[in-house]
Amino acid sequence: MRKNSTKLIILAVIAIICMLLFAFYNIQGGFSYAFPKRLERMFAMVITGTAIAFASIAFQTVTNNRLLTPSVMGIDSMYEIVQTIIYFALGSTSIFVVSRYLNFGVSIIAMVLFALILYRFLFRADKYPIFLLLLAGMVLGTLLGSLGTFMQVIIDPVEYESLQARLFASFMNVKTELLFLSAGILVLAFLYGSRILHKLDVMALGRDNAMNLGVDYDKMVLRILILSSILIAVSTALVGPITFLGLIVSNLAYQYFATYKHSVLIIGASLISIIALVGGQFLVLHVFNLTTTISVIINFIGGLYFIYLLLKESRKAA
Repeated sequence: MRKNSTKLIILAVIAIICMLLFAFYNIQGGFSYAFPKRLERMFAMVITGTAIAFASIAFQTVTNNRLLTPSVMGIDSMYEIVQTIIYFALGSTSIFVVSRYLNFGVSIIAMVLFALILYRFLFRADKYPIFLLLLAGMVLGTLLGSLGTFMQVIIDPVEYESLQARLFASFMNVKTELLFLSAGILVLAFLYGSRILHKLDVMALGRDNAMNLGVDYDKMVLRILILSSILIAVSTALVGPITFLGLIVSNLAYQYFATYKHSVLIIGASLISIIALVGGQFLVLHVFNLTTTISVIINFIGGLYFIYLLLKESRKAA
């Protein structure tokens, strides 16, 4: 336990260094204007990274698979298809685009309802409920992605250019009012999640063992899946989809801490996520000079890391 505490302190120090560099390095355009803007962006990265880390580890625990994240259920694809439909049917001047609150609310409601409907019709206390859910999620995610791509091909080029800005994660133009609204929703989700961390420790032992130890396994699985969906939905609606971030930070946390305690794993993964987002955005600003985005960097690294994990698992199976 002491060893893990030391590791958490090391990660916290690195995260603080990244945040200080991002907040104060090479401020231009007036400190009183630039510094609050940087704090808003940094706050958005902190709450987004923490939400994705929490959701990914909780989701991987109930699915008993470290290669899966909530995005595999098609939640990210649902966000993309909602935005595409709005631009395709109503245009970029629609109230659903102009109103930040309305767009934010519609996106979250659509993503959470999608997850709830998926669980309602597919989640059963039979032999393989989770695998059926995941398979359906992957198929529906692919279907939604294909439908979105089809509409984007025939959409007006001007509308398409405006739409693309919403389909990639961006921390450059954080909406303060949405930031605090998102923070409020996520705080409530975190408070509930903190109360079930000990049950996640038990559920990691498997369904039969967890039930023998007094955990209502099926009910807890449903609650955790819904909680994960809310966390991912809010973070995605706030900044856009970051597909591979959860996969990266969760597996790095497993390897770095080598513990079953979810309190340690989630805090560690959250710190790694903050380092990745804040440090990555610092590189985007001061090394790449805004020629790329943080989501492109993370998805590129995450894709390579995912291939590495697949090869590693295949060697174990052999």
